[in-house]
Amino acid sequence: MRKQLLLGDEALALGALHAGLSGVYAYPGTPSTEITEYIQQSALARERNVHSDWSANEKTAMEAALGASYAGKRALVCMKHVGMNVCADAFVNSAMTGANGGLVVTACDDPSMHSSQNEQDSRFYADFAMMPCFEPATQQETYAMIQAAYEMSERRRIPILMRLTTRMAHSRAVVEVNDEARPQNEIHFPENPRQWVLLPANARVRNEQLIADYASFEDDAATMGFNQYFEGNDCSMGIITCGIAYNYLMEQFPEGCPYPVLKIQQYPLPTAMIRRLAQNWNRILVMEEGQPMVERRLVGVLPTTATISGRLDGTLPRTGELTPDSVRAAVGLEPRPELAASQVAVPRPPALCQGCGHRDFYTALNNVIAQYPTARVFSDIGCYTLGWLAPFHAFHTCVEMGASVTMSLGAALSGVHPSVAVIGDSTFTHSGMTGLLDAVNAEAPVTICISDNLTTGMTGGQDSAGTGRLEAICRGIGVKEDHVRVIVPLPKNYDEMERVIREEIEYKGVSVIIARRECIQTLKRHASQKSK
Repeated sequence: MRKQLLLGDEALALGALHAGLSGVYAYPGTPSTEITEYIQQSALARERNVHSDWSANEKTAMEAALGASYAGKRALVCMKHVGMNVCADAFVNSAMTGANGGLVVTACDDPSMHSSQNEQDSRFYADFAMMPCFEPATQQETYAMIQAAYEMSERRRIPILMRLTTRMAHSRAVVEVNDEARPQNEIHFPENPRQWVLLPANARVRNEQLIADYASFEDDAATMGFNQYFEGNDCSMGIITCGIAYNYLMEQFPEGCPYPVLKIQQYPLPTAMIRRLAQNWNRILVMEEGQPMVERRLVGVLPTTATISGRLDGTLPRTGELTPDSVRAAVGLEPRPELAASQVAVPRPPALCQGCGHRDFYTALNNVIAQYPTARVFSDIGCYTLGWLAPFHAFHTCVEMGASVTMSLGAALSGVHPSVAVIGDSTFTHSGMTGLLDAVNAEAPVTICISDNLTTGMTGGQDSAGTGRLEAICRGIGVKEDHVRVIVPLPKNYDEMERVIREEIEYKGVSVIIARRECIQTLKRHASQKSK
């Protein structure tokens, strides 16, 4: 054993490699990105030829990993929480097919929405799909738990969901690791190939088996050792912690927590352990990062006389991350004066980088759009979303990946003119191409602007799936060649840019404008690499 200082993301990645990983399939999204990047930079991964290229989106990542599992290999899928929505069809059905080689899906949730459009809790997906879920409290547990997840996945023939949250994913701790990596699996196919063909006759049989197997998942949650019960001397209440909430609680009691604590890190819920906690304590305080999932489930587990406290009754904040201070208040302790709010740095709002091509594109677009009082601009998810802020205020909507194209289509078909979409190159290949096909089929008067910075800029400059192919993709989908236009967003080109934008807005059909200029950050990085 040796010690390494690792992010939670890195501990998970290293644990997966040591568990005999054959491939990671992912789309970059904060706070999950570093998992795949760690594997991409790993000498062990290169030596073993572990697949680590980025996928076009989370659905294709999930499906490719499912194919690897079918072939008997151990596979990892990584995404941020909203990516679970994209891969939900494949994810939920993977519980029906089951796993052959170990299959772990990692969802990194973002409570407080540091870089996200909602606070959804991925544990609900595991519950919905009747799939086991792991939620580590420390980086050390993350390293050990991912390896246990692969063993369980193959033992129970089921995919496993691993849930991290922002603080776990992006905080560092010393982790003891074992350099003895398990060999990769040899190719071997499922013993029961019928369950991988989800025709209704097969799926009904598999559904009955999955429901029967769920009892064994509950047994594993009680016996694998990740869920732990700690006695306490103070009988005024019992505490249930989930994942990183256990760390926050123990920080308040360096000499040991006086209350009995049930530490939950593996789901389905360990109902017997919960009832044990409630035998002598009528008040149960639930601390969980994200939504009050466990808190709501307790109603059907505990006696009706039990008082349940947590996020729902205001003992803890209903929204946002748990913090040491909010946990401290929940257990009746005074705030620590050394952590007064006045000592916390004032957050600085994000902004588009100086020299960014998105800035010049938005300037030209705004100059044209100002001439059309009824114009509406629909934007998308990426660093260019910062164009909503001052000084640009360049668009009217931003909902989810790919929505810009189809929202502009719906608005155009409803009579809005001009109806303009702004989408990044990576987002376009992620989930904008199908919307463009709808627009082509509808022959709609829409202008789709692809702001192409030749990378996935929002998450740190990963490769973009469509680099060098965007014109061919748009023409192949059916956009007329004369209306696939390329502009270079630079101040010296404003007149030409505005002319092209105006011409395509006036065109009564589908047009695509590709504003192409390399991200200023990756340009600096590439220049630095060349100079070495």
